[in-house]
Amino acid sequence: MDFYKKALDGTWERHKAITNNIANENTPNYKRKVVTFEDQLKQSIQNSRINLMKTHENHIGSGTSNFAPRIMEDKSTSYRLDGNNVNSDTESANLAINNIMYDTLIKQVIGEFDKIKNVIAEGSK
Repeated sequence: MDFYKKALDGTWERHKAITNNIANENTPNYKRKVVTFEDQLKQSIQNSRINLMKTHENHIGSGTSNFAPRIMEDKSTSYRLDGNNVNSDTESANLAINNIMYDTLIKQVIGEFDKIKNVIAEGSK
């Protein structure tokens, strides 16, 4: 469940960044924000699968506990005279993709809870 929480946190941060980009489409010198978390989440999951003996609690990372989405500013050049690099069509497409990812994660979380609910219901018989 921790994986789903972190993935949902990442998609939510990306949603906020994209909507902020769209809201600032006409702000002079505004540079769009980009949120990355997939590679970092994948790496933290892989690190949590290492089966090494810990001799001290701080020696080996504990799964996704160090995970945090990265918010970066896209400083690429702009074709606009005002220095803004937001393209509303691109941002709208990114928002749609992010919404699909968020909805998919929510469905997976619901599926996990349904499994738990099923185990509890069947175990009580």
